[in-house]
Amino acid sequence: MSEWLALAIAMAASVLVVVAVVVLRQRRVGEDDDPSETPDVIEYITMMIGVVYAIVLGLAIAGVWEARSAAQDEVLNEAQALHEVSARAEVYPADFRARVRGDVDAYVSFVVNTEWDHMRENGEISPRGTELLAKLRQDVASRTPQSDLEAQVYQPIMDRIAAADESRNTRGQSTGPTMPGVVWFGLIVGAVVTVGMVFALQIRRSPRELILAGTFSALIAFLLFLIWDFDDPFGRGVSVSTQPFLDLFPSLL
Repeated sequence: MSEWLALAIAMAASVLVVVAVVVLRQRRVGEDDDPSETPDVIEYITMMIGVVYAIVLGLAIAGVWEARSAAQDEVLNEAQALHEVSARAEVYPADFRARVRGDVDAYVSFVVNTEWDHMRENGEISPRGTELLAKLRQDVASRTPQSDLEAQVYQPIMDRIAAADESRNTRGQSTGPTMPGVVWFGLIVGAVVTVGMVFALQIRRSPRELILAGTFSALIAFLLFLIWDFDDPFGRGVSVSTQPFLDLFPSLL
């Protein structure tokens, strides 16, 4: 089942639950019931609960979106660093230049074609990717500069490899859900309370009231799904992509 189909089912289910509760509740209400008798304090409490929960939802969405954006930036930094290594290797002799670029291509190809799926399935980066990057570092570090030009590019290349390694480690730390379980507990309980307070206002079975109540519950379901989808930057529908690697290494497509 796709995530968007799951979202549609969740939203439809939330609407049906609200409508069913309203209809069943209305059948049990006497004819002399007057919804205008709802105490003002209930309306005030309902408003405050809605405002507080909206703030919590906004903070949660901002948090997971910021985490996703940071993960995407680290992927771009990793790809750019490796691209710089490949470009700066131009000063080396043809055989060693081909060796360095081969190491870079092997690592990038593994990340794009294998490691991304590994992160999605296992929630961590692959040890094989770490080995490939270590091999690149070792190959560059083990060669003594043979000219002034090679000596000038040696440290910048090592710095770029270190930057790629740092971005890789950050990518590994960003793999998997980032939202603490206690926050999810608060979001779900808050959603139940917020939607439940709608019934405290004694809404009736008029089409306008049912549409508004159903739309409100569907919106809450959508926002919770949005937070859940952004919560794992590499493992869900709106996930961080490998596009920076593909843009900078088109020959590996």
